[in-house]
Amino acid sequence: MIGLEIHAQLPTHSKLFCGCSTDFGREANTHVCPVCLGLPGSLPVINEQAVTFAVRAALALELTIHEKSVFVRKNYFYPDLPKGYQISQFERPYSEQGRLEFEVDGEKKTAGITRIHMEEDAGKNVHGVGGDSAVDLNRAGTPLVEIVGDPDLRSSSEAVAYMRAVREILLFIGVNDGNLEEGSFRCDANVSIRPVGQEKFGSRVELKNINSFRFVQKAIDIEIARQTKILNDGGVVKQETRGFDAERGRTYSLRSKEDAHDYRYFPDPDLPPLVLDAALIERERCTLGELPAAVRRRWVGEGLSEATAVTLTAHPGIVKFVEETRALCPAVSFSRVANFVQTEMLRGASTRGLTATFTVTAAQLGELLELGEQGKISGKQVKEVFGALEGTAKAPSEIVAERGMEVVSDTSALQLLLVELIAKNPKQAEGLKAGRQQLAGFFVGQVMKSTGGSADPNVVSELLERLLKP
Repeated sequence: MIGLEIHAQLPTHSKLFCGCSTDFGREANTHVCPVCLGLPGSLPVINEQAVTFAVRAALALELTIHEKSVFVRKNYFYPDLPKGYQISQFERPYSEQGRLEFEVDGEKKTAGITRIHMEEDAGKNVHGVGGDSAVDLNRAGTPLVEIVGDPDLRSSSEAVAYMRAVREILLFIGVNDGNLEEGSFRCDANVSIRPVGQEKFGSRVELKNINSFRFVQKAIDIEIARQTKILNDGGVVKQETRGFDAERGRTYSLRSKEDAHDYRYFPDPDLPPLVLDAALIERERCTLGELPAAVRRRWVGEGLSEATAVTLTAHPGIVKFVEETRALCPAVSFSRVANFVQTEMLRGASTRGLTATFTVTAAQLGELLELGEQGKISGKQVKEVFGALEGTAKAPSEIVAERGMEVVSDTSALQLLLVELIAKNPKQAEGLKAGRQQLAGFFVGQVMKSTGGSADPNVVSELLERLLKP
């Protein structure tokens, strides 16, 4: 029985309860203030943009949003928690009861979401600093949503597919940058074993702070094997929190697992209840747009293969580029636009967080594909012009003119070339007349070579057939 707790950082410029910057990778302890340091007398103030992003996430994952929710203090004592408590939500979160559809090896699955609540992040323990451990509190107070999943997952592959689906949705609606390496998207995995025929869940073990899809799958598989061995040997699985050692391929005990009463939750006296008005919720519902699964279904319905649709919906920036390009070249089939983006464009594209960059603009690519569709340049020349366009502000037509690449479709000039070729290659000509159609490629290729690839191959084929017609 597997349930994930996904921690997703909201992409605000400032922290959840103060004005300190959330920029990643700055010098340690430079983005701190009395509020996020937990100094006496400092008072938290909620970040409105964080609340807006949190509402959007709950709507996208189909949760029920409560008009009124309460922030609480979750008390525990770690070096990276300067106040001695974390401001979170517990009994009265802002959203509950959602569901997520995802696919595993082509099979559709559904898993429930218990709730999503807002909370602040802790700081970061840094080990090995001059032989000691230190604490960097730049991250303390960064706004998070915690997405608490129901224990509906039954394998590590399902867990990874679920996690990918959540990341994809949050990325598409602009509320998380999906960066696992920087820790802005990470998860805890709760794993328990329930023998066949038993209704009661087994003891739950929490695997803490796993920040890659590969490690999530590996950690869960290792933990399932560990718990299975304990039960098969007649032992009892202890409820605890464990870490994952990727290098040694094992999980290891961190501490006994706290229950809710151990955290001594109580309402934060410095923060009033959070009240969400209906207008805010409706406004955020309207900003959601088309989610990635819906885009894939639509594109497959328009003729794309499932594999192409999956590749091109990997990032919202790629989807936007594809849609802009096809709108700019309506005469070009969607499949041709999609295939060109997949095979040529994505090689030079890069995505980082919520941004995607490309080596040409949608306007440049749209014009280029139109030139190919109109027969003004050949398919080979389309790729050649694309290479010349990358990283420039030039128009495709400008490059075509500079290089004298416009397709030769003057039938008299092409016919003269073919007559000369037939005279020089009588055996091939007789073979083609006799029905060996593969020889047509020889003549077309020779014409393309003579014209530097600028001849229209369709026109050449038609002329060749006419000249060799019995």
